[in-house]
Amino acid sequence: MNRRRRSSKQETPKQRFRKNTTFRMNILFFTIFLLFSSLVLRLGYLQIVKGEDYKREIERKEEISVNTSVPRGRIYDRNGEILVGNEPKRAITYTKKQSTKPEEMLEVARSLAELIEKDEEEVTTRDKKDFWILLNKDEAYDRVSDKEKKAINSDETKTKTQRQRELDSLVRDKITEEDLNAMTDEELEVLAIYREMSSGYNYSPQIIKSGDVTPEEYAKVSERLHELPGVNTTTDWERVKNSELAILGNTTTPKTGLPSEKLEYYLSRGYSRNDRVGTSFIEEQYESVLQGQKTIAKNITDKAGNVLETVPVQEGQPGKDLVLSIDNELQKKAEEVVSRHVLAIKNGRNSQMFDRIFFVMMDPNNGEIISMVGKQAYYDQESGRYKVRDRTFGTFQDAYEAGSTVKMATVLAGYEHGAIHAGQTMIDEPLHFRGTSPKRSLFNQYGRVAVTDLTAITRSSNVYMWKIAIALGGGSYVRNGPLAIDTQAIDRFRDSFAGFGLGVPTGIDLPNEAAGQSPAKPDANKILDFAIGQYDTYTTMQLAQYVSTIANGGYRVAPRVVKEIREPSPDGKTLGPIATEVPARYLNRIDNSDGQIDRMKQGMYTVYYNPRGTAYSTFKDTKGYKAAGKTGTAQRNYYEADRNDPWFGKPTINVSHVGFAPYEDPEIAYAILAPNVSSNTGYIPHPNNEIAREMTDFYFELKKQRIKDGEAGPNTEGTLKESSDDTVIREGE
Repeated sequence: MNRRRRSSKQETPKQRFRKNTTFRMNILFFTIFLLFSSLVLRLGYLQIVKGEDYKREIERKEEISVNTSVPRGRIYDRNGEILVGNEPKRAITYTKKQSTKPEEMLEVARSLAELIEKDEEEVTTRDKKDFWILLNKDEAYDRVSDKEKKAINSDETKTKTQRQRELDSLVRDKITEEDLNAMTDEELEVLAIYREMSSGYNYSPQIIKSGDVTPEEYAKVSERLHELPGVNTTTDWERVKNSELAILGNTTTPKTGLPSEKLEYYLSRGYSRNDRVGTSFIEEQYESVLQGQKTIAKNITDKAGNVLETVPVQEGQPGKDLVLSIDNELQKKAEEVVSRHVLAIKNGRNSQMFDRIFFVMMDPNNGEIISMVGKQAYYDQESGRYKVRDRTFGTFQDAYEAGSTVKMATVLAGYEHGAIHAGQTMIDEPLHFRGTSPKRSLFNQYGRVAVTDLTAITRSSNVYMWKIAIALGGGSYVRNGPLAIDTQAIDRFRDSFAGFGLGVPTGIDLPNEAAGQSPAKPDANKILDFAIGQYDTYTTMQLAQYVSTIANGGYRVAPRVVKEIREPSPDGKTLGPIATEVPARYLNRIDNSDGQIDRMKQGMYTVYYNPRGTAYSTFKDTKGYKAAGKTGTAQRNYYEADRNDPWFGKPTINVSHVGFAPYEDPEIAYAILAPNVSSNTGYIPHPNNEIAREMTDFYFELKKQRIKDGEAGPNTEGTLKESSDDTVIREGE
């Protein structure tokens, strides 16, 4: 009975199979449900969340910068006279797409060659070989044997791209001179055009011909633009200078494009590779202002890279204009005067080491450079005569020993550190130190003369300066005794001199300024040389800043050549509205009292008007103004030439001059530096003094004439601001 019940509860094989099948089917259906659910979710994610991204990927919308030859900003002098402008030029450009094939470009180049003439001078041998391969592709690659191809393709250490480059190079080597010489003039002209077309970047207009496009060529191409895909006729701009002033700087051309050493810098700022950029001085320093704003357009392309639509995003704007502080009429006069003196000395005797003179005139109250000139003599082989070229950059890059022009800084350093007091009298006498030759002032070779600080400036006493240096170094003069000076005195001197801008950058708004040379670890004798300007070297710009600091009562102001930034001129003749007025930048105030500074100004006045003054013969009869200044002479050895030069290391003379005018209310400060003026230390020409007088006379004559004519004078009304004034920009701000 029990056995029968157990057997009735057991599942039959058929029942087990059916039950197992049902379970498996449920798993299968559930799995299918999960898969379909995942698919639906994935499709929903792709369509809803990522749909716009993929749509954009399909349409490939791309925002790019389009170069529309926006005119670069003009540069004017302080009176609105244009120094650098733009001249419009007819131009023919080509813009290739991402999908453009070489064969398509070749057809366009052939069509263009029938309409324009293109110079072939820039076509290289490499260009000719690549073009020959393009015209004879099958024949070119057949010249490479199967063995050579196999050897290249079997090298698994190289990528496919590297192997292809190696093959292309081998193909290029197979092209003979005979092949290249067989190219016709028509093919070479097509090559010259094709070369320009292929050197551009996708969607970036490349200039095919500019400047020398004739009206007939321009018209022919314009009429057939519909037959020339990618070609356009437009207006290009050429930079035109109305001044030879080197500090205006230079720019690249669309052909040269961005300088390779700054390529990444400019590309990261939205430039195209064939953009013009400033490469030196003002053009480089104010690149962001002068460049302008290019047109920005959004190209909508299909998968093949074809442009479906170009949507303007931002209209282009010409570059802003610069108004310089330089007075062009005064500048031309200074260039004429300096050039005349350079040639006069170079054509004279003892001028083997001489070749340059520098001049700077600035407003001591606000730092505006009114004129800056550097002229260098060179021998012109063609004419057999000496000529001059511009070296204005040398006013802030070339440094030399300045001689006695620094003596006001020496006296003021003595005041500051307690080495002397105002009005102190010391004996000018030959100084005898153990083991050295006697050291003398030029005006007093053998006697003993009592001199004050003012007289020391008037007569240019070396001994007075040496005694300051000895006191500054904690020593005292003992005849025939040792020269015992704490060499740390040089640091005190240099710190004080730096307050005037001597030995440190002036802060001028031009690139690559030099600070001069300050040799390390000088001995006691070198410290004496420092005190009379015959050790450290300074630029003419530093000397101008230094004398400006004295003239304006002790404030060191940064020199600057840009006065205003203006909106683009509407016609190239009328100045646009002021966008930015560049304020004066005061760097520091020297650690001397007004009384101490005034004493140095008085000493400089007597240099001009006291019969014993070193510039009395040059300035004694100034008319309509009174001025003040200081002359300088420095003995040095000549090291600018090659070591094989017979004059290398020979003794020579630098002459310098600093001054300001008018004496009571200074409007101008000036500095002249003429290095290596003579190889005969007993015969010293003084172009420094003569240039200073000629230029101060001309300044006041020009000002008088302009006032008479109802025009503004060359000087702007610049007055010092108190340090709390909001318009003052201080160092580090």
